[in-house]
Amino acid sequence: MIFRLAPGTPADIVQELRDRLENVGVRTRLSPETSQPIFAAVDKVPTELGKEIAAHERVLETVTPHGAWRLADRSFRNSTTIANIGGVRIGGREVVVIAGPCSVDSYMDEAADQVKRAGGHILRGGAYKPRTSPWSFQGFGEEGLRLLKSAGERVELPVISEIMDAAHLPAFLDYGIDCLQVGARNMQNFTLLKAISGCGVPVLLKRGLAATVDEWLYSAEYLLAGGCQGVVLCERGIRTFEQATRNTLDLTILPLLREWTHLPIVVDPSHAAGIASLIPALSRAAVAVGGDGLAVEIHPDPSQARSDADQALLEGELAQITADARMLGAVIGRKDP
Repeated sequence: MIFRLAPGTPADIVQELRDRLENVGVRTRLSPETSQPIFAAVDKVPTELGKEIAAHERVLETVTPHGAWRLADRSFRNSTTIANIGGVRIGGREVVVIAGPCSVDSYMDEAADQVKRAGGHILRGGAYKPRTSPWSFQGFGEEGLRLLKSAGERVELPVISEIMDAAHLPAFLDYGIDCLQVGARNMQNFTLLKAISGCGVPVLLKRGLAATVDEWLYSAEYLLAGGCQGVVLCERGIRTFEQATRNTLDLTILPLLREWTHLPIVVDPSHAAGIASLIPALSRAAVAVGGDGLAVEIHPDPSQARSDADQALLEGELAQITADARMLGAVIGRKDP
């Protein structure tokens, strides 16, 4: 249950109400919302006590979330949360474009130049790669993190890279990676989620290959419960019976997520389609339906990409996508919350 109090309610009254719940074993969490006090009861609230608190003169309303999550629920905040990634705001007025090669390789500096020229906001690149085959390129590891961060600093773009193992976290922090990506295969790796939740770095949480929206939001709740204040959801396509594309991009869930959660949402049409020619149209659709950002792949020479060559864009294609995103954002009236 989530309790939303009147703006200006004194902190001691908010704490008094929380203490009444805590004293009977119900854990509570205070929202970071600044416009009014909001707190969530994590555990089941005794019926009579819940009614008493709901009747308090300072309590405007109580909300029962759609699922067992609390901190990810829309009612826990008054507007979309802004995730700050190295100075880039995801969830605000501008549609943010994340771009770079699937895997960090010898073209990293050239790719960074192209992302910058094309108007991208965040540079991506995989240093540790989860591959279906053990014989496929697995990434450069720690050296990949160094190359990515170096390229990002040179073009003055924050960087994001996928973390696969909690043991790698010190390296990500040492190299100053601005955002940790949790890939589809690790969405329900709860040990990893708990390990990175309190590190102070934003997290881009991709939807699992066959994950429901409920399961996805439960994973986000793990990160929020551990203290992460910069959780970004990323729809990247789900596995269905269709084989014409790599995955099926589920854009129907974006307006649904707007009703269910305050978290910002990014769409990755590259992994959904797996076909470069389809990505521009899917990117436009993602912005039109409410995406706060796009995550796409680019490579100076796709034929030489160490992974996902078929979905890598060229610089001109990325420039058109960023231009379209700005135009569509203006058309649909994106405004700062």
